[in-house]
Amino acid sequence: MIVTTTSSDPTVNSTQAATVSLVSLPIIVAALGYFVDIYDLLLFGIVRVPSLKDMGLSPDQISTVGGRIMNWQMAGLLLGGIVWGILGDKRGRLSVLFGSIITYSIANIACGFVKHITFMDPVQYYALMRFVAGVGLAGELGAGITLVSEILPKEKRAVGTSFVAGIGVLGAVVAYFTVKLFDWETAFFVGGSLGFGLLLLRFGVVESGMFTNIIEQKQVSRGNFLSFFTNTNRLSRYLKCIGVGIPSWFVTGILASFSNEFGKAWGITEEIQPGLAITCLYIGMAIGDLSNGFISQALASRKKAITLFMAIAFVFSFICLYLGIKSATVFYVLCLGLGFGNGYWAMFVTISAEQFGTNLRATAATTIPNMVRAFLIPMTLGFQALKPSLDVVNAGAVVGLVTFLIGFYAILTIPETHDKDLNYLEE
Repeated sequence: MIVTTTSSDPTVNSTQAATVSLVSLPIIVAALGYFVDIYDLLLFGIVRVPSLKDMGLSPDQISTVGGRIMNWQMAGLLLGGIVWGILGDKRGRLSVLFGSIITYSIANIACGFVKHITFMDPVQYYALMRFVAGVGLAGELGAGITLVSEILPKEKRAVGTSFVAGIGVLGAVVAYFTVKLFDWETAFFVGGSLGFGLLLLRFGVVESGMFTNIIEQKQVSRGNFLSFFTNTNRLSRYLKCIGVGIPSWFVTGILASFSNEFGKAWGITEEIQPGLAITCLYIGMAIGDLSNGFISQALASRKKAITLFMAIAFVFSFICLYLGIKSATVFYVLCLGLGFGNGYWAMFVTISAEQFGTNLRATAATTIPNMVRAFLIPMTLGFQALKPSLDVVNAGAVVGLVTFLIGFYAILTIPETHDKDLNYLEE
């Protein structure tokens, strides 16, 4: 059931929204927050090979152990997404932004000491710290996008969230060059320090008016995660939101993260660096995310914009897998195209926020992207299981085809949310 008002004075929210511009402090802080989030989230993918090699692991161990550690990080994201999402609707969007950043900043600093750990197995310690980092990182994007969506007028929502993501995804680029200029240990320390620096900026940000208006309504159930599973229509929207995002993590978590293995299978003599592949991917994503909001506005449709970008990602995935790449440089260039197609992530999270009422919005916008990230676990396991029988390229193609079929079905059947009024409740 949908209740279409959250306040006895609905002009409060419209007044707040009308006074917020795209260059206001909440928008800037949300963009910088996502920047730090992406820096820390992608850092392990960038340093996976050099850090594990530095710890004395063999090439085969780097693949299997690295995949296992990545899965622990994704499991942390899944758990954290649920915890922070519920807290975001029960305690407020800002409480999540503060709590999550403290958690992942401490965990990333702890990762910088992994080579010097003697009280337990360093690899197990590394996996544990990436799990804790994952829990912390899970809260940043959903709470930020929810806050931005609720304080901006509907005419600016798509452009505002695209601005947040366009700036944010550049965190991966900075992470790569930090590793290159210094080393992987220093990169973890820098990530943690950036987080604590961001924490100071957060003190000037105020809570969403839509959320504060429902706090006094004691009869309103807020942050009830199980309610997504007690209503058929709500469950359908929730699952389709997850489906929309899954192809993006095939591109990031399989094609880019394991690009060194794909490079060998393609017969490229020069070793492909996954860190550089991820960096090129995210440069393309920055351009894509910034463009997506304007394209969505021009088409007057979130669905059409995401479908277009998903199709671009699909075409570039096919090119990478089967059109005979013979040069690492060519692959890095193709990663720019892959990243551009992947540049619908912010719009996907925005749709997730717009699909649900104010009392469930943070729970949805925080759990859904982390459910998507957690899908990297079965993707990675499937990829590893299929490699012996199908080879690396075909194993990747099978996993990719399944994810894109899910993605296209979800975006073509999900309700449109362009220009949707967000001032409502779900019961």
